[in-house]
Amino acid sequence: MFFPPPSLSRRRRLLAAGAALALGGLTACRSAAPPPASTTGPQRLRLLAESRWPHRLPIDATAAGGLSAIDYDPARREYLLLSDDRSDLAPARFYGARWPAPADGSAPEPLGVTLLRQADGAPWPSRRMARPGIPVVDPEALRWRAETGTLLWTSEGDLARGFGPALYESRPDGSLVRQIALPAMFEPDPGAGRGPRDNLALEGLALTPDGRHAWLAMENALLQDGPEPTLRAAGGPCRLTRIDLSNGRAVAQIAYVPDPIPRAPLIPGTYADNGVSEVLMIDATRMLVLERAYAAGVGNSLRLYEIDTRDASDTLALDRLTPDNHRSAAKTLVADFATLGLPRLDNTEGLCWGPDLPGGRRMLVAVSDDNFNPLQITQFAAFEFTDKS
Repeated sequence: MFFPPPSLSRRRRLLAAGAALALGGLTACRSAAPPPASTTGPQRLRLLAESRWPHRLPIDATAAGGLSAIDYDPARREYLLLSDDRSDLAPARFYGARWPAPADGSAPEPLGVTLLRQADGAPWPSRRMARPGIPVVDPEALRWRAETGTLLWTSEGDLARGFGPALYESRPDGSLVRQIALPAMFEPDPGAGRGPRDNLALEGLALTPDGRHAWLAMENALLQDGPEPTLRAAGGPCRLTRIDLSNGRAVAQIAYVPDPIPRAPLIPGTYADNGVSEVLMIDATRMLVLERAYAAGVGNSLRLYEIDTRDASDTLALDRLTPDNHRSAAKTLVADFATLGLPRLDNTEGLCWGPDLPGGRRMLVAVSDDNFNPLQITQFAAFEFTDKS
């Protein structure tokens, strides 16, 4: 039986209020100012197609929405889409879809839904049905492991109940293979000023091309590592952690610094943020990092950067990051989404490589998380990606 949500999270309420302001006569949500100066070059993304799903599209008795991650299974030519519903509208789940010809204007065709399950086979509980010792998962990122026929997915955690962010591996039927232990630095301890911030934890997940390692990306800095971004200053460094999937051990970690918030909210002092919403490997060492910002009454800003994971120092052994004890990854702007011709920018949280384009070119596919808010959209966008190398 599915249970309706008791309430939206604080962040979602603020986003809903801001979206209402934006619809009340503003058009700024269609674009955003460029980020602070970074190294730029020729445009490396070209829009191929944009499509949307209706609000709360019914798929197998569930409401589709909150799509926070996307990945592509080339063998089946299917996309996997993770919902970040905390089992409120339906148990934690992912959807399958096909989008064989984005450029013809068609929307992705839903194929069905799969419930993610605990070790005992039960679906994950909602906040209403939370039980001692069992977290309420907040799914945020997903990657398909072709070599093992399994999928990796992250949860931002259930910090109010003492559960930190988590990395899981599941089978295609949703059954759990394992939970991969994370370094102790990710355990919540807000009373001591340590650990992740609520709803600002494991937002991104990338697989190396050989499938042997996963990179986990924090949305914002750990409490001990620095502040959240502001309009005037970049945030503290986000930790990107490399996991050896053969044994589940963290083997390396680098730091990445998100930009300052690029746009001020319509009403001074109301909600605005910026952080990492997704990561994706270009090759064995180079990574795309998507920064997603929001300002109440103004809308979203999306900027895609490239980093080389070899250019930053290893922070895995550092209990606390300070300016003098590490070197963060340098970043190069790939694209400001406001310049790509999208009719609207929304809360884009998922990126993946789609099927290859003619001539060996690559298709980059993005999806937005509508927060189950009727004033937002579930947007799919396909781009041609040009590698600088």
